[in-house]
Amino acid sequence: MNSWDDPGFRKAIEATGRKNIILTGLWTEVCVTWPTLEMLAAGYNIYVVEDCCGATSPAAQEAALSRMVQAGATRLTTIGGLLEWQRDWKNKEHYNNLMTLLKQHAGAYGAGVEYAYTMVHHAPQSAQRPQVVVKKAY
Repeated sequence: MNSWDDPGFRKAIEATGRKNIILTGLWTEVCVTWPTLEMLAAGYNIYVVEDCCGATSPAAQEAALSRMVQAGATRLTTIGGLLEWQRDWKNKEHYNNLMTLLKQHAGAYGAGVEYAYTMVHHAPQSAQRPQVVVKKAY
């Protein structure tokens, strides 16, 4: 339940040499909170992608997120994290892959990307329609 207790996981994180870690997991209150607290204590900056985690109840989700933030973690969402990596639309290295991912899996935002492609830029409509995915955080 606490991935930081696993020597293989710890070695893999340490081998990257990075201090900024994006973390998600199955149960927010266990699989995410425990390694987050320990990794913060070990000097890592932890970014919890809260819409990629679930909890046993809405109260458990909020309590776990609050606990991690009080310890120093930063909350973010999938779209926010992805677009922060992109930084600027002029950066083309991963642009097409990101747009494909967003159109297929980013719900209303993905539908907006598809709309901009077809209506504003007059690109052909994607063969695969965007999926609207509704996730509950509990």
